Amino acid sequence: MFNKKDISIVIADDHPMLLRGLLDEFEANGYNVIGNSANGTQALEQILNLQPTIAILDIDMPLLSGFEIVKMAKEKYVKTKFIIFSYHREAEFVIQAKSLQIDGYLLKEDPFIEIEKCMDAVLNDKVYFSSSFNSQNLNDVSNEIKKLNWLTPSEITILKLIAQEKTNTEIADILSISVRTVEKHRSNIISKIWNNKTSKTLSAWAITHKNLIINY
Repeated sequence: MFNKKDISIVIADDHPMLLRGLLDEFEANGYNVIGNSANGTQALEQILNLQPTIAILDIDMPLLSGFEIVKMAKEKYVKTKFIIFSYHREAEFVIQAKSLQIDGYLLKEDPFIEIEKCMDAVLNDKVYFSSSFNSQNLNDVSNEIKKLNWLTPSEITILKLIAQEKTNTEIADILSISVRTVEKHRSNIISKIWNNKTSKTLSAWAITHKNLIINY
């Protein structure tokens, strides 16, 4: 278990009562909360300026979402561990969290002991998702992400355009390549992800997993 005095925490949530309640809970349990905010821009500024050990972020906030904060902060190479704290348990949000390699994902109905378990895990370089999540669903999402890891940068670019429902001709025009080259890329993607599947199957899969692919 970590030493509470050795970590610093920034909390962001646009619900005043939830933010106040979370802040009070941390302080009552002896944690060092060095910043709190009700909008994404302020939260990002605090993370970049204060460099907290952990940032606990709501997803839906004014100005910047929790996911946008994580993406922008990581581009600045901050060492902060990021924990999402949200009501959202839908697959599309889990996909975005995993694609951004977020350290932890908690649900707002979780008890405070779950938050402490999550912090302990992420501080030991482990990824922690709330025990309220279905483990099979989490595994399914991870398997979809692994498929993308097999692709080249060019194939990822093609796949992102397929996910946006662009035709082969449109993709060729956008990338200034031939339609035949696009078709070759599609064939390579299919062979890496599946065996004996069709271009139509690839399009359907890409559209279904658009959030994962676009944020990859």
